[in-house]
Formats: sequence, C-alpha cells, structure tokens
Amino acid sequence: MISVRVDEDLKEKMGKYPHINWSEYIRENIERRLKQEEMKKAFEIMDQLSQKTDPHWSGAQEIRRWRHRDE
Repeated sequence: MISVRVDEDLKEKMGKYPHINWSEYIRENIERRLKQEEMKKAFEIMDQLSQKTDPHWSGAQEIRRWRHRDE
C-alpha cells in the first residue's frame, strides 16, 4: 500500500471533481509510468544487443533462411 499526501489547496481542488476516483487515477498513472520504464529498458537492451551484432546481419534474412531450410 502507498499513501500519498497532498496539501490542503490541492485537496480542495480535487474535491471539486468528486466523479474522479483519485486512487484509481494515481494507480493507472503509476502503471503507465512503469510500462514506459520497462519499454525504455527493453529498448536499451535491444540497442546493446544490436551493437554486438554484425552490422551486415539481417534478422529478416535469418528468419527467411530458417523458414526455408527444410524445403
């Protein structure tokens, strides 16, 4: 569980929108940010892997080669 503190001014402003489930809003934004960070990390890993790969290597060509190897 996470607790969030807001000052009185912000709390008053939030109170003007009772139709908004603020807990859900915060939870959704935390999830969105985590997905962004996970994607960022995945791209960093992909970049690191691509730097280790022969620049003349083609993933598409490799897939075609594997698809047709048994023909």
